[in-house]
Amino acid sequence: MQVFEFYFNPRTKTKLRLPSSHWTPDLIFDSFCHEPENIYDNRMGSLYMVGLLKNILPKNLQFLERIARIIKERFYRSVTLSPEKSLRESLKEANEFFEATAKRGDVSWLGNLSFAVLSLKNFKLNFTKVGNIKIYLLRGGKVIDIDKKLNLQDIEPYPLRIFGNIISGKLAEDDLLLVLTEEVFNFFQQENLLETIAQLPHFSEKEFKEIINKAAEKLALVSGICLAVLLKKEVLASKKETILPRLNKEFSLKEVFEPLFKLLGLTSKKTKKEKGGGRKKAVKKVQKLYPVAALKSLKESFEKKLRFFSEKKKVSLVLIFILVLIFGYFFSRSQENQKINSYQKDLGEIQENINLAQSYLILENPQLKKRANQLLQENLERVSLILKETRDFPKNFNSQVSSLNEKILTELYKLNGVEEIQEPKLVFQFEAEKFIPQKIFFSGGIIYSYSPYAKNILFVKENGESGVIETDNKISQAADLGESILFFSKPNQLITLKEGNFSFFSLKEPYPEFSFDDFSCYKESLYFFDKKAGQIIKYPYNGNLSWNDPELWLKKSTVGKALTVDGLVWILEKDNSIGKYKDGVLQEKLDLGIFPQPKDFSKITTSPSLSSLFLIEPVQKRVVIVSKTGQIIRQLRSERFDNLLDLALSSDGKEIFLLNGMKIFKIEL
Repeated sequence: MQVFEFYFNPRTKTKLRLPSSHWTPDLIFDSFCHEPENIYDNRMGSLYMVGLLKNILPKNLQFLERIARIIKERFYRSVTLSPEKSLRESLKEANEFFEATAKRGDVSWLGNLSFAVLSLKNFKLNFTKVGNIKIYLLRGGKVIDIDKKLNLQDIEPYPLRIFGNIISGKLAEDDLLLVLTEEVFNFFQQENLLETIAQLPHFSEKEFKEIINKAAEKLALVSGICLAVLLKKEVLASKKETILPRLNKEFSLKEVFEPLFKLLGLTSKKTKKEKGGGRKKAVKKVQKLYPVAALKSLKESFEKKLRFFSEKKKVSLVLIFILVLIFGYFFSRSQENQKINSYQKDLGEIQENINLAQSYLILENPQLKKRANQLLQENLERVSLILKETRDFPKNFNSQVSSLNEKILTELYKLNGVEEIQEPKLVFQFEAEKFIPQKIFFSGGIIYSYSPYAKNILFVKENGESGVIETDNKISQAADLGESILFFSKPNQLITLKEGNFSFFSLKEPYPEFSFDDFSCYKESLYFFDKKAGQIIKYPYNGNLSWNDPELWLKKSTVGKALTVDGLVWILEKDNSIGKYKDGVLQEKLDLGIFPQPKDFSKITTSPSLSSLFLIEPVQKRVVIVSKTGQIIRQLRSERFDNLLDLALSSDGKEIFLLNGMKIFKIEL
C-alpha cells in the first residue's frame, strides 16, 4: 500500500484569558497508520485509523491516542483469528473503554467524536466508523460512497456501544481509498475535488498538491485530515504531511556570526586539521629546495618561528574574541534600550486608548460601549505581543507591561459581565449504570432528561424526587406545547406527553435525506434545522395535535449550528455570530464582539416572553446571556462547568439549568 496522511491547518493551542485557564485547542484530530512489523502481525495485515474530537476538554487531549492504542493492541494480539474477527474484538474492547469512561461521568465526547477504523489484508477491506467521517472509494474515474450503510447505525446505550457494524469488501490494485473528516469532506465536495482526483490517471502526492493548491485560499479556513490509501502489491512507508501557512525562519545568531568565527579560526576541528595540513605542505616545499644536511636545522628554526607566531595569534584571537563579546554586549544593550524606548511609546498609546475607552463608558451609550469593548480588546492584543517579545527585558519594564495588561483585563471582565461561580448549586446527579443523559428540558417545575442514544425519559422534580417515563423511542429534541410536552424521535416521530399519556404523529419528510438536526416550536408550529443543507423546514400547526405538510422556510440557505424561535428565528451561525431572520429572510447579523472571544458556541435558546438570548460554550466553560440587540448582559463561568452538554430555562428566565456530564446544576439570576 501507499499511504498519504494530509493534515490541514491543525488548530493551535490558545490560552483563555481567564483566571485558572488552561492551554487547550477546541478541536483535535489525528491519524494512526500501522503496517505489519513482523511475521505475526503480517497475518492481520494493515490497520488505519482516523479520529477527530470537537469541543475538547483539557482532560481529553489524549483521548484519540487512547482509542487508537486500545484498538491496535487488541487487533495484533491474536494470530489465530481472521482480520475481520480480530477487528470485531478490538472494537468490543474500545466500546468497553467508552462505557467505563461514561461511568466515570465523562460523556463530553458523545456527539463530538468521529472515528474511522479500516483493516486491509490481501486487498480485503474491513471497516467501521462513528460520527461525521466520510470514506470514499475512487476506482476507474468513479467516486463511490462506501460507508452509506454505516450512516444509519445507532449507538446502543446499555452497555454503551459506540462502534457497531463492520462492512467488508474486496478491492483491486490501483483502487484509492480516501478517509475525510467533516470539514475536509465539505471542502472537497464544494470544490469538486473528489471528481478531479478520480480522473487522475495515477494518484500521486505531487498531483494531489497541485489540485488542492488551486483552492489554497479557501483551504486556509479548513481543519482536518485526508488519509489516502493507494492499493499496491508492494508495501511502502506512509507519508505524513501537515499543510499550514508558511512560517518565516527564526533568526539565528549562530548563522549571523558563523563567517566571523571562521575568520577568527573558531571553527570545527575539521578546519583546524586543514590548517595543520597546510603547514605540512610548506615543509615539503622546503625539503625540495634545500640539501638534506641543512634540512634539520632549517626545519627546527622554521617550526620555532611558527610556534611563536601561532602563540601570538592565539593571544590575538582571544583578545579579538573578548572584544567581540564586549561589542556584542553593548550592541545588545543598545538594541534593547532602543526597543524599550519604542515599546514605551506603544505603552503610552495603549494607556491613552484605555483612557479613551473609559471615557466612552461614562456616557453609557450602547454604541460607545461596544466601541470601548473593541478598543480594549485591540489594545490587550498589543500588550500581549509586547509581553511575549520582552520576556528577557528588565524586571521593572516587564512589571510595567504586566500591570497594564492586568488593568485592561479587569476593565474587560467588568465590561463583559464575567462572573466566576465557585460552587454552582447541584440539583441532581445521574448514575451511569442507569442512565446517561445528553439533553435536558424544563417545564412545569420538572426537569426532563433524555438521550438520542437511549430509550426512556428521566424526570427530576424541584424537591429532588426523580423517576423514569418508559418509552421505546430514543428522544432527540423536546419543546413545550403549553398543556403538553412535545418530544421528537428520529427519523420523523413526534410524541406528545399529556397527563402521563403518549400520543404519536409521523411527520412527512420534506425532501430525501432531510436531517432533523435541531428543533424549536412557536405557537405550536414546528421549525426543524437541517445543518448540512442549511435549510429550515416549518410544519404549520393544524390543531388537534396534528401538523400540515412541510414548507421550506429559508429563502436562502445558511451555514449554522443551532436555532431557536420566538416569532423571529435566531440561528447560531458557524462563525459564532447570531443571524436574526424574519419570513425566511436575514434581517440582521449580531456579531457579539464579547470578551473572551467566542470559540465554539454549541446551543442558543430563548422564548417569546424573554428579552435575552442564552448560549453555552463548553470549551470556555461559560453561559453567555446577551440582549436581542446583541448587547452583552452577563457571562457565568465556573471551573465546575467542565463538561457542558445542554441548557434549559424556566419560563420567566430567572432559573438556568445546566447539564454538565452526569450532573444538573441550577443558577438563579
